[in-house]
Amino acid sequence: MNAPGSISPQAASPGMPEKQAPPARLKVEQASYAYSATDRDAPLFALGPASFEVRPRELVAILGPNASGKSTLLRLLAGVLPPLSGRVQIEGVEASQLEPRARAQRVALVQQESALLFPLRVWEYVLQGRYPYGRRLRFESQEDCVMAGNALAQVGAEHLRDRWMDQLSGGEKQRVILARALAQQPLLLLLDEPTQHLDIGGKVELLRRLRRLADENRYAVVVVTHELNLAAEFSDQVVLLHRGKCLRVGPPADVYTRELLEPVFETSLEVEISSRGRPRVILRGNPEADSAGLDDSSVPEPS
Repeated sequence: MNAPGSISPQAASPGMPEKQAPPARLKVEQASYAYSATDRDAPLFALGPASFEVRPRELVAILGPNASGKSTLLRLLAGVLPPLSGRVQIEGVEASQLEPRARAQRVALVQQESALLFPLRVWEYVLQGRYPYGRRLRFESQEDCVMAGNALAQVGAEHLRDRWMDQLSGGEKQRVILARALAQQPLLLLLDEPTQHLDIGGKVELLRRLRRLADENRYAVVVVTHELNLAAEFSDQVVLLHRGKCLRVGPPADVYTRELLEPVFETSLEVEISSRGRPRVILRGNPEADSAGLDDSSVPEPS
């Protein structure tokens, strides 16, 4: 399938050059990993080979039940873990071989939990995203202040700059955490279950904001999530994992099939395709099954 905005050979007019998709910002080629207690022990968990690409303006969702390897794959993409085999490259450079400062200038990783070691105001917290560009024991520069201000504006949180972080609501805190990541000016934005502590309104708002950031600012965004219907509505590609195996990669409509999703999530379900070509997952006769993230069944269309 062509990247969003590209022109297929059939659609191109005679004599007109075909519009090329932008080069991949992130390229994953047969990347795998294994955790072991010692080098001589059998792996405690293994993530099988995965291959996919992420281009500017794309939002890719990594899906799968618990213990399927989602967070491990995200750490491979961030360069925190070196692949056991294969490659993970950010604009042609091996992610795990980058120096920490250089990696932080290219990749922003938003973890599930961002613990505060001491009280901070929002402005001070967002300025932490500028550390990869500065020197130790120095005050922030004018450029740092401009970038931090721009990051707050991008997430609609300028009015929060003087608030204390521990006094924010879940939705407000998530926006500020995202602002700190944007202050890094990353090429690649990685988020590990960012909707975990949000209600449905906050989840939709966050995914809509990430979609807008990708479209308007050319970010390459990768989100680990359990929210099947939100991922289907807002993502360009889906990477489906199960028990350490990469089962399928592609547009949501290609990945969301009943035959594939039912055994993965161990839940009876149906898949409908909307007039916009977006799939929607519906539970069948098992109201107690929530591991598939189906509490978001009424998802507004992206604005």
